[in-house]
Amino acid sequence: MGDPIVWSGGRLRSPDEPLVGPRDRGLTGGLGVYESLAVIDGAPFAVTRHLARLARSAAAVGLAAPDGDELREATALVARTGGWGYGRLRITITSGSSAEARDGVTFIVGSTATPVHEVRVVRVPWVRNDRAALVGVKAISTADNLVAARHAHDQGADEAVLANTRGQLCECTTSNVLVEVDGQILTPPLSSGCLGGVTRELLLEWAVGAGLPVVERTVGYESVLDEVARERAGLAVSSTIRGVAPVVALDGAAVAAGPLSLELRRLVESMRRVDLDP
Repeated sequence: MGDPIVWSGGRLRSPDEPLVGPRDRGLTGGLGVYESLAVIDGAPFAVTRHLARLARSAAAVGLAAPDGDELREATALVARTGGWGYGRLRITITSGSSAEARDGVTFIVGSTATPVHEVRVVRVPWVRNDRAALVGVKAISTADNLVAARHAHDQGADEAVLANTRGQLCECTTSNVLVEVDGQILTPPLSSGCLGGVTRELLLEWAVGAGLPVVERTVGYESVLDEVARERAGLAVSSTIRGVAPVVALDGAAVAAGPLSLELRRLVESMRRVDLDP
């Protein structure tokens, strides 16, 4: 697989070089933000949208606006240096140790990735707090997601499906969620507390041009997952690295991928190669 490619402070770094100090509040308190980008044929995908969301996240936690031009050049450098046909980049900004957040660190880590064509999911006993201070922000304090994901992995699944505090379908730990039912694909609205995923945003736009019925709609968590288990509905996830991946197992039982979900997956795969910065 090879070592990751690391950039920070204007240049490429050794993967073993320490970048974050012991008093950095990103390390001690999880105060910081990040973005994950896909690399397609040696170039970062949708960098403009990802950098815009990174700036919104930084503002939400009180960090200075990142230098978009520098990060655009840095992501291209890391992707080009790695030369991956398919890979991933993560941009991380920590808050530093001072109240003014002047000594924080920005770094990018790139590595190869494997395309995902299907996922297995499970329900979990925890919910997404749709009233939290950082709803919709990609903050680096993701321990709750990691615990839920580990719970899913322990059961042989790839992802955990989360409700919000109102019992509505919300999202997965690292993906948005899509429900195929009655000839439509539904995705929870941002008011559910889900992250405004870049792939989610794009597929809503692309679906209009392709004539695919993809709409935002609130659905109940248990009720819709019960319908998926009975194969009266289908499920899929969307994310930067996964694109659109149909769900083929729920709570350990096989379920069928829906035809619209498969068509949406093909649409996203093709559109991502038409324009690398839509």
